[in-house]
Amino acid sequence: QVQLVESGGGLVEPGGSLRLSCAASGSSFSFYYMGWYRQAPGKQRELVAGITNGGNTNYADSVKGRSTISRDSAKRTLYLQMNSLKPEDTAVYYCNVRTFWNIDYWGQGTQVTVSS
Repeated sequence: QVQLVESGGGLVEPGGSLRLSCAASGSSFSFYYMGWYRQAPGKQRELVAGITNGGNTNYADSVKGRSTISRDSAKRTLYLQMNSLKPEDTAVYYCNVRTFWNIDYWGQGTQVTVSS
């Protein structure tokens, strides 16, 4: 019904920036919460940033102050701007959408690698 496709990942040097995108397609939906998660090898998946239907945002302590989550409703796209990237940010980043019907949709992920 709903497809989510992440893009924008890649290899960047420490201190660099990336903007991740999550494009939605398929059936229309009303969302309760949208978020970016990441998972590094050997670690649990963690919430990086989230945004509610009303526009309230929250961030993990590890990225607070250097990341910004936003959305473009017309383009049905969710973004994560990440600045001052660190090697610890290396992970697969996943887009998640939770609808008002408590249905979760996930993308396939995009790899972010921060290395010199």
